[in-house]
Amino acid sequence: MAEPDVDVSALPQEVREQLAELDLELSEGDITQKGYEKKRAKVLAPYLTQTQNLVPPPAYDEQSPGPSSASASAPEPGPSNSSSSSSRHRHTRRPHRSGGTRDERYRSDIHTEAVQAALAKHKEEKMALPMPTKRRSAYVQSPIDNCTPPDSSSSSDDEAVSSESAEPQHSPDTWINSSLHGSSTSSSASSTLSHGESRPTQAPQPHVRECVFVRLSHPTLPDPVPGVGVPVSSRVSTKIQQLLNTLKRPKRPPLSEFFMDDQEEIVEVPQVDPNTPKPEGRQIIPVKGEPLGVVSNWPPALQAALTRWGATQGKSPALTALDITGKPLYTLTYGKLWSRSVKLAYTLLNKLGTKNEQILKPGDRVALVYPNSDPAMFWVAFYGCLLAEVIPVPIEVPLSRKDAGSSQVGFLLGSCGVGLALTSEICLKGLPKTPTGEILQFKGWPRLKWVVTDSKYLTKPSKDWQPHIPTANTDTAYIEYKASKEGTVMGVAVSKVAMLTHCQALTQACNYCEGETLVNVLDFKKDMGLWHGVLTSVMNRIHTISVPYAVMKACPQSWVQRVHIHKARVALVKCRDLHWAMMAHRDQRDTSLASLRMLIVADGANPWSVSSCDAFLNVFQAHGLKPEVICPCATSPEAMTVAIRRPGVAGAPLPARAILSMTGLSHGVIRVNTEDKNSALTVQDVGHVMPGALMCIVKPDGPPMLCKTDEIGEIVVNSRAGGTMYYGLSGVTKNTFEVIPVNASGTPIGEIPFVRSGLLGFVGPGSLIFVVGKNEGLLMVSGRRHNADDLVATALAVEPVKTVYRGRIAVFSVTVFFDERIVIVAEQRPDASEEDSFQWMSRVLQAIDSIHQVGLYCLALVPANTLPKTPLGGIHISDTKQLFLEGALHPCNILMCPHTCVTNMPKPRQKQPVGVGPASIMVGNLVAGKRIAQAAGRDLGLIEDQDLVRKHQFLADSLQWRAQTDPDHTLYVLLNAKGVAVCTATCVQLHKRAEKIAAALMERSGINIGENVPLRLHLFTPSFGCQPNTWFTFLASLSWFPQVSKAACILTTQVLTKILRSKEAAATVNIKTWPIIIDTDDLPRKRPPTIYKPPNAEMIAYMDFSVSTTGMLTGVKISHAAVSALCRSIKLQCELYSSRQIAICLDPYCGLGFVLWCLASVYSGHQSILIPPMELESSLTLWLGTLSQYRIRDTFCSYSVMELCTKGLGGQTDILKARGVNLSCVRSCVVVAEERPRLALTHSFSKLFKDIGLSMRAVSTAFGSRVNLAICLQVNYLKCWICDGTTGPDPSTVYVDMKSLRHDRVRLVERGAPQSLPLMESGTILPGVRVIIVNPETRGPLGDSHLGEIWVNSPHSATGYYTIYGEENLQADHFNTKLSFGDPQTLWARTGYLGFVKRTELTDSSGDRHDALFVVGSLDETLELRGLRYHPIDIETSVSRAHRSIGESAVFTWTNLLVVVAELCGSEQDALDLVPLVTNVVLEEHHLIVGVVVIVDPGVIPINSRGEKQRMHLRDSFLADQLDPIYVAYNM
Repeated sequence: MAEPDVDVSALPQEVREQLAELDLELSEGDITQKGYEKKRAKVLAPYLTQTQNLVPPPAYDEQSPGPSSASASAPEPGPSNSSSSSSRHRHTRRPHRSGGTRDERYRSDIHTEAVQAALAKHKEEKMALPMPTKRRSAYVQSPIDNCTPPDSSSSSDDEAVSSESAEPQHSPDTWINSSLHGSSTSSSASSTLSHGESRPTQAPQPHVRECVFVRLSHPTLPDPVPGVGVPVSSRVSTKIQQLLNTLKRPKRPPLSEFFMDDQEEIVEVPQVDPNTPKPEGRQIIPVKGEPLGVVSNWPPALQAALTRWGATQGKSPALTALDITGKPLYTLTYGKLWSRSVKLAYTLLNKLGTKNEQILKPGDRVALVYPNSDPAMFWVAFYGCLLAEVIPVPIEVPLSRKDAGSSQVGFLLGSCGVGLALTSEICLKGLPKTPTGEILQFKGWPRLKWVVTDSKYLTKPSKDWQPHIPTANTDTAYIEYKASKEGTVMGVAVSKVAMLTHCQALTQACNYCEGETLVNVLDFKKDMGLWHGVLTSVMNRIHTISVPYAVMKACPQSWVQRVHIHKARVALVKCRDLHWAMMAHRDQRDTSLASLRMLIVADGANPWSVSSCDAFLNVFQAHGLKPEVICPCATSPEAMTVAIRRPGVAGAPLPARAILSMTGLSHGVIRVNTEDKNSALTVQDVGHVMPGALMCIVKPDGPPMLCKTDEIGEIVVNSRAGGTMYYGLSGVTKNTFEVIPVNASGTPIGEIPFVRSGLLGFVGPGSLIFVVGKNEGLLMVSGRRHNADDLVATALAVEPVKTVYRGRIAVFSVTVFFDERIVIVAEQRPDASEEDSFQWMSRVLQAIDSIHQVGLYCLALVPANTLPKTPLGGIHISDTKQLFLEGALHPCNILMCPHTCVTNMPKPRQKQPVGVGPASIMVGNLVAGKRIAQAAGRDLGLIEDQDLVRKHQFLADSLQWRAQTDPDHTLYVLLNAKGVAVCTATCVQLHKRAEKIAAALMERSGINIGENVPLRLHLFTPSFGCQPNTWFTFLASLSWFPQVSKAACILTTQVLTKILRSKEAAATVNIKTWPIIIDTDDLPRKRPPTIYKPPNAEMIAYMDFSVSTTGMLTGVKISHAAVSALCRSIKLQCELYSSRQIAICLDPYCGLGFVLWCLASVYSGHQSILIPPMELESSLTLWLGTLSQYRIRDTFCSYSVMELCTKGLGGQTDILKARGVNLSCVRSCVVVAEERPRLALTHSFSKLFKDIGLSMRAVSTAFGSRVNLAICLQVNYLKCWICDGTTGPDPSTVYVDMKSLRHDRVRLVERGAPQSLPLMESGTILPGVRVIIVNPETRGPLGDSHLGEIWVNSPHSATGYYTIYGEENLQADHFNTKLSFGDPQTLWARTGYLGFVKRTELTDSSGDRHDALFVVGSLDETLELRGLRYHPIDIETSVSRAHRSIGESAVFTWTNLLVVVAELCGSEQDALDLVPLVTNVVLEEHHLIVGVVVIVDPGVIPINSRGEKQRMHLRDSFLADQLDPIYVAYNM
């Protein structure tokens, strides 16, 4: 919409006020650009004159806020521009005086041109950067909270920022357009099309976790190559390819390797770059300031000066305060100031307590809490405290409990021992209160007594009472607060003599005279505003005109008007005030600044103040401003005023400036920039050292060694006019206030102590002081120093107009992986698009890389007005950093660049060829005294009775024998969700039903001996028979069972038969291709004519099919002999017999779960109480209640069941106890799994349910694999039950070094050691089982505590894989393999799991030392990255604890990129918070850079019924773009 062409200056006053109000609403974000234009056009409609020959000013979003040194030199000539210029300045003025305004301190046309030139170099690359993918709901920004402080604030912080700082670029670079419109597509459009309207999907249901997913490929096939199995149009795979292409770009030469991680310990390898610039000058000589003169009429104490002026010059004005419009509100004379201060002093000492016991006494500390709009009350309170000899501690007015840094202010008050606060009546009424009307107890604050200091509440002292005014001494006069880089607020104590000396030094340096007028725009509670505007002004009877910050917001030229009206001689301002006045100067053309003899720029030490000073001089030189009056200064709370430029003489040459190389500055040396003009920094001097002071430059790190003349260091000062200590913090005080500089040889240069100023700079020609930055803004990255302000200036020079809200940018560093990493956080405009934001972030990366030669670690954009603010409107850097590290920043856009900036990664491991054979390794172990790592269970023993042999050789014979000898003995009890037995099976019932099924198989299917019958569908009945909707999600996964197993028929129930033959199922699977389906609910009544007897026990009894966590379908053949041996081994280990009861809460489909559920009871005769795990979703207490009700001693469960109870019932132990649930009967709770024991889960389960009787020794684990279903099975028997000596020791826990595990080594460490991983023994090895640890490459045995593959020898091992591919070599290799050396005759089965054996100090039942088997993880699941071996569970454990909102997580690799998928359990606004935290924790703990971070909804990560994550299926779904993620971040 075009701007209406109208002369705004000619409009009526009320219309101009309406337009100004609209400008304010737009700048505050309370109105959109479209709404602003519409309302503005409506206001201007009656006055609109269509003038075609005038060029309308640009729209707000494209308007540069104002000229810098070159562009703001003079008003545009010609009358035709008056209307446009006036409109433009009115239009852009308000944004610069609202909220936090910062960029005027960083404005530099030279730097902007340098940034644009650097960006131009990248135009030719045309690199398509992958944009992050967002779900549409993630676009909704959080509501903009109005966090702007009230208008009582007086001045902005140094961190206050402005809106637009760079000239708009109307032609975006082509390289970014290719990214936005090419294959990566924009996030707003593409993600919606992919996940939204075009593909409607239902939200994932909780039961999806229990799906079985299959990859129809051979178990040994490698991972699919890129592009195979992934749709060509997949956005995810395309973006990953873009990311890979980006990472292949030749970046600047990386730093030398920081350390090598292929040793047991991290070894630093420092290598100095020979090209690094080094200081070459001589050692600096301390610089001495001019002598402090002695003036006869100087008072002996500052209070004496007030006494003098109050008595002799009572009507002389001391302070004039302004109202919100900039007009004088009241004037406080020296007589009133004196009388009110005396009344307050008398009240403080005599009227706050009882007559015999006063609350305050001299030397106590009190807080001064006054708003910045009420300077008079503060003056009275401050001088009243001085007269009463109590120590004032000025602080900001608290607004709420959630104020940024509130707890740190409480730390200040606590360290100073403050118990009483002075405030005004108006301020007290505005403080937040409790419902009872009491002042709110602010976070971290001590309890305070609040005292109102208004005159009507003060007591007039008696005539004989006079305040005691001693000569200035070393007692503390006042305490000024100071925030450190980490956010800690400390109190700098200033003694009475230091306060007086400082006022004298300022009087001499600034040549103050009695009766002068001073305009103060600064905060009068601290720093220059306090020193000049409150202390020195009273000493010299100066009339101070205080301009609060609220006035500057409403009327930015008010301070210029006050200078003009009062003919002020001195003005105290910041660069921000210069910029605002410059933008509004055309409204006041008749102002004159000729009276100014000194314009003190408080933040003139900042190098980026040069352009603001120049621009202000260019504009106001025509209004009488003389160049020599601009006086920048350097200050710090500790050293107070360090240096100030003295007011010059008309016609004298101005001080020179230095154009320094940023590269040299980053190395701490001074080099004049002669090569790359893009990396230059212009600095101006801040004058000479203060009178009576001694100054030198020392190294900022390490001992305070004197710097060389061309070296950057920290300024230290020795002077009577400085702080004395951090009050109440003696330890920190010594390092700051008692510094003794030393020379190159380490010898102290003297005995006098110096004070660290925190300023970084150097001494130039003529002993002029130059400051290039502050310690608190210093970022040490890879040994180089970078200034936060420099980075802010560069970021602001990259077209922030459409992206950054008021230029509010925070820069800080976080320590990640042994180095500092730079983070930039900016507030995003509410109307900024995703494309604009991503383009701006990408260009900032390039600009900072080109200008500063440093990479950014993270760049985040947060919604407008959401960053924590200081009391004066600036960004609270330390709180912002804390929110970032805690994951509470809630960014709306984020870009991580770990690949670019992390250059100190460990060297990739190069696997060395094995130079020695396995025999040599074995001999070496024996020579070293290490035993071979092998272990064995108890002897299985022999059965001498042939009848028993025949009975136990085949389970069918066992069942028949039990049906004859004990027909009514109950073997199985099946419970439903209510804990009611819905089905029982006695020995005879089970035998009869088995005979009917055999008859049905022979009659209906014509099945032949040896053919396969899948019982899979039948065994699903308890879990899924009543949930038809769940069943359809499994049909696709189950359709391959008949094909792979070559089944002749299918056994299932009547309910499932109907589902399989329904129309809904036909859409998923073609039932006609399946073999015949037999309904086991409709069986013939006749018995089979003959019972089949296998000729030998080596024939196949059944096949065990399972889907591994890598997505592979594997079926193993289990012989009759193996079944018999396994059941007998379990019987011996668990002491099972007919009178025993066990409870099983496992899925009965495969592995040990199938054996326990279906086979073990038939063999041993014990009663099994069967609890389907799916029933726990509707009744969480079912399992634990059953254990208590039936007094179960031994129970078996899965990790998924244990996790379900831990999360669902962990907080309900009191309710369970009230219901009578008691687990003291449980002596053994065994978790059945084929993975590393989950130590954290088992410990949590034990601790949570200890209150209802569960023994801490009861929980243990079992371990099995595909080749052997049960290798370890721990059953813990408590001492009161031990009777036969068959019990084993408790499972032991060791701690191993994770770095060593990555190198396939085991190094045991102590508990709590860095990078330690706790591992629990996987259970006692079953009787008849032998294990040995073998090198998987050489196939030679390894020594004790060495990591290798677990091989097993057992009579119940599987005989081979059953597969349609029929590759017998795979079978022979996995099931019948031999050692290459040592015992070449024994046949072993390879489990495919890595582990180690450790001989412990415990003894087993036979009296021998116990050999513990520790399982580390599956070989198939390990990730090979950087030549190291990583186990996914370790990375996932780190990810899951990175943030409270992360539920499950899973990791996998794709094209050498590590992909982390995390489930978000909290609000979607937390989604982007997880990206840096996940990246940080993986980098810190595993030394890996995450390539892609995917944030998804809960339940998206597929988990099978055993609680195992299906990572490969997750990978396939991600690459096929089927996850519907909340956010996908591609780390650069």
